[in-house]
Amino acid sequence: MNDNDFLAGRFEEHRGHLKAVAYRMLGSLSEADDAVQEAWLRLSRAGAGDVENLAGWLTTVVGRVCLDMLRTRTSRREEPLETRLPDPVVSPPDGLDPEQAALVADSVGLALLVVLESLTPAERLAFVLHDMFAVPFEEIAPLVGRSPAAARQLASRARRRVRGSAPVPDPDMARQREVVEAFVAAAHRGDLTALVAVLDPDVVLRVDAGALAEAAGPRAKVGVAAGGGYAELRGAQQVAGQAVTFRRHSPSSAHPALVNGQAGLVNTIDGRPSAVMSFTIENGRIVEIDILADPDRLAALDLTVISR
Repeated sequence: MNDNDFLAGRFEEHRGHLKAVAYRMLGSLSEADDAVQEAWLRLSRAGAGDVENLAGWLTTVVGRVCLDMLRTRTSRREEPLETRLPDPVVSPPDGLDPEQAALVADSVGLALLVVLESLTPAERLAFVLHDMFAVPFEEIAPLVGRSPAAARQLASRARRRVRGSAPVPDPDMARQREVVEAFVAAAHRGDLTALVAVLDPDVVLRVDAGALAEAAGPRAKVGVAAGGGYAELRGAQQVAGQAVTFRRHSPSSAHPALVNGQAGLVNTIDGRPSAVMSFTIENGRIVEIDILADPDRLAALDLTVISR
């Protein structure tokens, strides 16, 4: 075995961890893969001869790469870009494989990733590296070009935002599934009263349908605003009404799934995936529903095991 093969083997030991870091930073599975690949290129050029803690070194390298990617996103925005949902991690209802489990450990649901999208790049880096991966502020500070005390303040601001905005999902998976099944049954019956009963009064529905919203007509719109592919609805009555309207116009079938480790659904039309639905359930009621119906992004996900 030559030195490069040995180095590649050591890198592979950390790949799952590094992708988990990048996914939390970027909310995109493909960009997370790109960030991890860039970390390998930097390691292969630099070597690991003087690196005492390879896992820590690679974590900060991935953090720096992701920070640069986030800043590039921001710098390209001459005007605000259309909002989009983070990529979901979808798996069969009977469990996650080891790579998926690493990606969504510590209840990294779509609801949390949506809140992380609202942070500045520096705040997101400080929060993700310190609060999720225990990287010391002394190591985070050089990445953001600030003192350790200032890096601590970045994480503190992000933590307040997360605690104030991201719901904490119920840990009981059986209870989660019961609530989702009750929601689906009520929507199929067109029972607004039963739907409102399983929805939190302040429930939020987010729909990301991409270009589909403008091209595919009422079956695909799922409440998407006519002027774009992303929309939000708030309030139990509004969300319940939208669910009934969608079920009336869409001949889709719903297949149970885990979406970021929480109870969810993959909807299909004529056997083809049409949407991934993530439910965040708190205190026995649905507080957030996130629907990805963008056909291009759905095509990039492996949904065959769920929808067949």
